Amino acid sequence: MRARTAILCSVADQGVAALTNILVLVAAARLSTVADFARFSAVYLVFTVLLGVSGAYTGQPLVLRRGGGADTRGACRSAVVFTLGASAALGALLAGVCLLVQGGTARALLMLGLVLPVVLGQDAVRYAFSTLHRPHLALVADLVRLVCVLGALSAQEYGAAPARLIVVWGLSALPALLLSAALLHRSTAGTPLRIRPMLGRGHLGQRFAVEFGVGNATGQLSVLGLGAAADPLLVGALRGATTVFGPLNVLFTSATSFGPPLLGRIGDERRRVRATAGLAAVLAATAALWATALALLPERAGRELLGDTWPTAAALLPATGSQYAAMAVGTCGLLALRMLDPRTTLSIQVVFSLTAVAFMAGGYALGGVLGAAWGLCLGSLCKAVATWTRVAGLRRRGRAGETVSADVLPSAP
Repeated sequence: MRARTAILCSVADQGVAALTNILVLVAAARLSTVADFARFSAVYLVFTVLLGVSGAYTGQPLVLRRGGGADTRGACRSAVVFTLGASAALGALLAGVCLLVQGGTARALLMLGLVLPVVLGQDAVRYAFSTLHRPHLALVADLVRLVCVLGALSAQEYGAAPARLIVVWGLSALPALLLSAALLHRSTAGTPLRIRPMLGRGHLGQRFAVEFGVGNATGQLSVLGLGAAADPLLVGALRGATTVFGPLNVLFTSATSFGPPLLGRIGDERRRVRATAGLAAVLAATAALWATALALLPERAGRELLGDTWPTAAALLPATGSQYAAMAVGTCGLLALRMLDPRTTLSIQVVFSLTAVAFMAGGYALGGVLGAAWGLCLGSLCKAVATWTRVAGLRRRGRAGETVSADVLPSAP
């Protein structure tokens, strides 16, 4: 497939995935009371963390591979099989624990455990298609998922319990998973299946999972913790505000996860960094324009999107929009560092993710939910500055003749 066609298919696929993500949360908000949406948001946040860990452990090392030989095709097959097995074990553990706990949130978490292999498995196949330079197959599968999730959620009535919405959402991904698995089998049949290297010491996914844990998951789980300790509706308010930025959130994740195969087609390192900086500018401008459009949205239209959650979410739009603009710059900075030297990102993630949590807690103490939102924005801004400062430093070392990058994965597991 030509580079231009691959880019178009990849962008279209991320757009479909973004639309699916935001429609799930929009549908849940419209079908739920404020309290039920807060419960659904908490469970969906747990899923988001697990999705990020799964992508970091299996997906991100996969897309850094080069070449389309039997080793790469076998690695794609192995990554999907590993994800299905690991998510089934984790889902069974989650469901078993939640059987012993009372409450609507526990029941929703139990349902999440049951559908976890479906939703994580379908995402793992998307990484495999990206690595194999076949994003059009991922696009077909994600279109199927979009149609299925819309049909399943549109059949629900107002007041549906969070547990019911979780299981309906999860099972709606099953047709897409089956289609993706069939398409992947055609490309990888007969290749070696190697699971043990993914569990061994030195697997690059272990470093990326730690980075995600201290980078993204720490902030998301801190929202849950602050909501449990201070104000349970805080989770729903912040989640409602980020819901309307759902397409951008997916685009940021996709830039880190699926950007390397596309940017890797650019032979010169200097041009790759410039292309990444250009992408940062485009995404930041998109975030600003999207925030402006949402701020001008009439209240009636806002309530059509988020129901009773809209008033609290609308008050956070300036802070959340600013945060997403900063996140665009920081995400692309991390992408540039991954291509220059993937060993350099862990320290930035640790320091500035903990800084963001501190800013969020301090902001909440000073200004409530709005203060927490501005604290998250300040943390994202600091991380963005740090990433591009490190990129500039590595580029100076490169011009001085020092080695700052290497193949991050061998040609064979």
